[in-house]
Amino acid sequence: MLEARGISASDGRLTADVHGKVGKDEGVLVVRAIHVRYNLKASGADGDAIQRAFELHPMRCPVYRTLRSCIEITTELAVMEDD
Repeated sequence: MLEARGISASDGRLTADVHGKVGKDEGVLVVRAIHVRYNLKASGADGDAIQRAFELHPMRCPVYRTLRSCIEITTELAVMEDD
């Protein structure tokens, strides 16, 4: 979605830090929640286009659409100036 808006996400410009919360269900470990922090390095990019892509992403993501009904998934976006 970023590339379609002319914002490069390649060459390590877009990374993610993912953390999960684990619990037990009848003695078996299960994933209860997932939090994803997207880190984007963007030089002179359009902040509105980046925000729009971030907001649209979940419903176009196969993993999110598969898991959303059984695991709490939250996201955040950090945009840093590309050197």
